[in-house]
Amino acid sequence: MSDPTYPQTPQPHKSPTPHMGVPGFYKTEQSAESSCLEQKSPERREQCMDVNPTKKSLQRTLMKLKKEELKQFQSHLSQYYPECTDRQQLDLEALHVVEKMLETCGSERSLKITLHILRKMKQKDPTDSLERDEQKKKLTRAQQTLKSDLKKKFERIFEGLVQQGHPTLLNEIYTELYITEGVAGGVNSEHEVRQIEAASKRQTTQETAILCNDIFKPLPGQEKHIRTVLTKGIAGIGKTVSVQKFILDWAEGKANQDINLIFTLPFRDLNLKKEREFSLMQLLQHYFPQLKEIESVEHDEVKVVFIFDGLDECRLPLDFQNSEICCDVTESASVDVLLTNLIKGNLLPSALLWITSRPAAANQIPPECVHQVTEIRGFNDPQKEEYFRKRIGDQNLASRIISHIKSSRSLYIMCHIPVFCWISATVLETLLDKADSGELPRTLTEMYTHFLLIQTNVKNQKYHGTNETNPNKISASDAEMILKLGKLAFLQLQKGNLIFYEEDLRESGIDVSEASVYSGVCTEIFKEESGLHQEKVYCFVHLSIQEFLAALFVFHSCVNENRNALRPEESRPKTDRMQLFMLHRSAVNQALQSKNGHLDLFLRFLLGLSLDSTQTLLGDVLKQRGSRSESIKETVQYIKQKISEESSAERTINLFHCLNELNDNSLVEEIQTSLRSGRLSDKKLEPHQCSALAFVLLMSEEVLDEFDLKTYNTSAAGYQRLCAGAGDVAHSAYCRGVGFDLAQPFPGPCTNSALF
Repeated sequence: MSDPTYPQTPQPHKSPTPHMGVPGFYKTEQSAESSCLEQKSPERREQCMDVNPTKKSLQRTLMKLKKEELKQFQSHLSQYYPECTDRQQLDLEALHVVEKMLETCGSERSLKITLHILRKMKQKDPTDSLERDEQKKKLTRAQQTLKSDLKKKFERIFEGLVQQGHPTLLNEIYTELYITEGVAGGVNSEHEVRQIEAASKRQTTQETAILCNDIFKPLPGQEKHIRTVLTKGIAGIGKTVSVQKFILDWAEGKANQDINLIFTLPFRDLNLKKEREFSLMQLLQHYFPQLKEIESVEHDEVKVVFIFDGLDECRLPLDFQNSEICCDVTESASVDVLLTNLIKGNLLPSALLWITSRPAAANQIPPECVHQVTEIRGFNDPQKEEYFRKRIGDQNLASRIISHIKSSRSLYIMCHIPVFCWISATVLETLLDKADSGELPRTLTEMYTHFLLIQTNVKNQKYHGTNETNPNKISASDAEMILKLGKLAFLQLQKGNLIFYEEDLRESGIDVSEASVYSGVCTEIFKEESGLHQEKVYCFVHLSIQEFLAALFVFHSCVNENRNALRPEESRPKTDRMQLFMLHRSAVNQALQSKNGHLDLFLRFLLGLSLDSTQTLLGDVLKQRGSRSESIKETVQYIKQKISEESSAERTINLFHCLNELNDNSLVEEIQTSLRSGRLSDKKLEPHQCSALAFVLLMSEEVLDEFDLKTYNTSAAGYQRLCAGAGDVAHSAYCRGVGFDLAQPFPGPCTNSALF
């Protein structure tokens, strides 16, 4: 009668058939092993062990038993599993006992039987040792499978493309991004494009660049242990690609091989588990089935890294003050509770954490929970050129593209953002490839307009076999699709959302089947992604594309439907044509009132769309023209008025960009003329003139070692505006008002070698 506590033995396995062409293969192996067993040296017996890891563990465990203990083990085995032993010989060597068990029961069953018998014999140390060995083997198997799966997942980069596209090997195109130590705490209230403009004026010789694979290593002079790294960077700057490269290099065995397991859990996927409860192990096994054999990752010798990408996309209620405490990886809780306890170190304190976020959302994590803050600045100037030369096969064409980008300071600054480099390369490569390329885009609106047209044309060639000679020709169905995406872009921009779920699509009048079609045919604009567990998540390829389409939708609503989407109460009946200036005024006012500048780029696009040249390109989408010279003139005057009234230096800088989109550079040209003549220091500058000078400084290629504000006669408000163009306000003691009282005359030069 068998002991019910023991695992039941399956039918004995038939001996495997000898290898074809190798007669007596198994007999030869058995004879060799028997010969080995005659050797009494433990070292020799160890050498004879089979390479089967379970067999090796069982042999090692039983060989540690004393002679009487081994006999007792065989007695239990004979009593409950007689087929596993030779009843005539109960004094067999440990190796023979293991051989017989494996032949009868297989590896997994033999392991369970051995553990049960050892526990029955109260052999704690051998039991613990065997269990540790098995956990290590399971961990090794899980690690190998995880590395293989992650390598397949991340070895290719879909640059703006979804899975239907043609990916590029990441290692072939990857350009090392400029990552530096960041500043903890505080919220940057500028639009992210403005942050890029400010960063472009910094010199980086004083800063330590951090390689992606060294993200958890202390900086020179630091000795602290780094558990949690928070990496900040604007949308499209390369946060996710950095994560992808870190994981790929680990999976390929190139870096960080002291790490046992890496788990990447994007917030966009975790959002979908908002209403469910898991233990940490259940959550990991849900997303990573490779861990199904692992009972826990909570071991001193196991080094685990969690990567939480996209904190700004998080829709979970992360409450670090009032969240319940969870310290057990097997205890069930809501996903937000698991995350807060993991970040606070209550749960799995030995794990390393890497969190990425756009700057505006980074302060959700308490500073005391973060041990290192880094910032991704994107491409520096040499890296921009490196990217274009890698991206464009024809080096002559690459040189022409680089030359054009450099000729427009606003475009060149935007190329700090890798996604904008990709957009620019796509547009300029297409236009320069034509015999009659016409005028190349010099403003953001022109660049994004061409991008939309090119992608629509590519889509039609790919999916419908059309060979349209006029790239500006857009079908009615394409126009409808673009405007539906524009409505989605606008509604979600107002809410601050970059990723969308099914309920967001329905709100915009797009059903799930339409979304799949749009993402399939507009792969460079709108994406449908499968999350870690195949849930659908939607997004635009980049925030700036969302802002452009939102502006296009709002402009179309005005000129075709007499509707002001920004202020519905100002809408007009279709018979009463709405003034374009009313829309512009609403947009300028809302952008100036925005606390975080989230409408700054939207405003630039909206104004740029008002020009005849842009509307000519988009004629099939807009149908009716909305450009009226009087409205444009009114808008220019209104913006100039706001420049003189606005107290925020950052907002005024954006208003100069708006004038540039409208092709009005009169204020800037006035200042440039005065600068060249040397008359600028002879007269008192009004605040709006200081803003114009700040814009000139910002757009110049020159990086100043010293900017002597004492040279200019203006008010405290004027000095503040000048500092906005001289460099990053937060880095300059004088410009912050630390070095002087804003109510008093400015004392001296604004100098910061790390900044200018």
